[in-house]
Amino acid sequence: MTRTNLNRSSKLLALVACTLLLSAFAAPAAAVSVAEEDAPAEGEVGEQVSATVTLDELYKNPQWNTWSVTGQTNLTDVTWTVTYYDQTGSKVGSDEFDGQNFSGATVSSDDGVSEVDVKVTGTVPEVTEYQYEEEQSFLLMGLSQSRNGGASNAIQSWETHHYTTESADARAAIENAEAAIESAGGADTQQAEQSLTQAIRAFDGDNPDFDLATELANEAEQQAGSAQQSSQTMQMAMYAVGGLVALLVVAGGFFWYRSNQTTYDKLG
Repeated sequence: MTRTNLNRSSKLLALVACTLLLSAFAAPAAAVSVAEEDAPAEGEVGEQVSATVTLDELYKNPQWNTWSVTGQTNLTDVTWTVTYYDQTGSKVGSDEFDGQNFSGATVSSDDGVSEVDVKVTGTVPEVTEYQYEEEQSFLLMGLSQSRNGGASNAIQSWETHHYTTESADARAAIENAEAAIESAGGADTQQAEQSLTQAIRAFDGDNPDFDLATELANEAEQQAGSAQQSSQTMQMAMYAVGGLVALLVVAGGFFWYRSNQTTYDKLG
C-alpha cells in the first residue's frame, strides 16, 4: 500500500473513531421536560389514587409551537385533568377527560402556555398474576406528545406496585422466613427451606393461596428458629463436655502429681 493510501486510511479511521466517540457521549433529545412529579409508589387493589406531573420546556426538541398531550393508564374509573399555566404561573385554562386513554389536550405557544399539569385519578386495578420474586406493578401514567401530522414522541411513563391485604401479609411472612433462615447461620435449615419453597409456590400464579402461603412461611420461620436453637444447644453441650474433660485432665494431673510427691515412713 502506498504512503498516500495509508494516510487516507488513517484519516478515515480517525474520522470514524471521532464520530463514534461523539455519538456515544451525545445525549438523546428529550421531547418535553418533566419538571415535577407526584406519583404513589404503591397502591392497594380497589383503592383510589392520584398522580400529578408538571411539564415544561414545551417547545424544544422538537420545536413544535402547537401539539397535543396524550395519556394512557391501567387505572379504572379514570378522570384526567390537564391544566395550563403561563410564564407568571397564572392558570390560563384546563381540560378534563374520562377513560384510560385521552388525547386532544392542546398545548400552544400562541395561548401563552409555558407549563402544563397532568393529573390522573382512578382505581387501582386487580393483579392478574402474582410472583413473589418480582413485585407486581401496573401502568399508572404514560404521557406522549403528538402532532396533527401523526408524529409523536414519548414523554415518560410511571409504574406503581399494586397488592391486596392478603398478598401483602403473605409477602411479609415469606420475607420474615427468609430472614430467619439466613440468621440461622450454620444450623440445619433444610426443613425450613422446604417449607419456604412451598410458601412461595402457594404465593405465585394467577390463582394464589395467600392463607396457605402465610401459614407455610410462618412454619418455615419457626423451623428456622428451632434449628438455630438446637444448634446453639448442641454447641453449648459441646462446650460443657469440653470443659468437663479439661477439668478432669487438670484434676487427674493434680492427683498424679500429689501421689508422686508423697513420701512414706517405712519404719512407721
